[in-house]
Amino acid sequence: MGTLPARRNIPPWVKVPEDLKDPEVFQVQTRLLKAMFGPDGSRIPYIEQVSKAMLELKALESSDLTEVVVYGSYLYKLRTKWMLQSMAEWHRQRQERGMLKLAEAMTALELGPWMK
Repeated sequence: MGTLPARRNIPPWVKVPEDLKDPEVFQVQTRLLKAMFGPDGSRIPYIEQVSKAMLELKALESSDLTEVVVYGSYLYKLRTKWMLQSMAEWHRQRQERGMLKLAEAMTALELGPWMK
């Protein structure tokens, strides 16, 4: 996803300062970010609006993980964290299945009867 977009404003549904305290934090594999949030994080504003939460992405140095920080009221934070973790798992499994199919196809090409 390249560089992570910087936070420029706080959405109107996030109450300052109470909703900015005690955020929910989890980590996602960096390779899943584009699938989850769109190119350059283009889907983040929509996800924030629908979930009534504010998201912040922080790249972790020397790691293939990105930290996702979710701000908002207690229930919105938990719901958004659960939704995003579910999305990450779905995309991870989808990519894994794609890699398995690719490996099977490569094996089939190598072992085809015409190759012997």
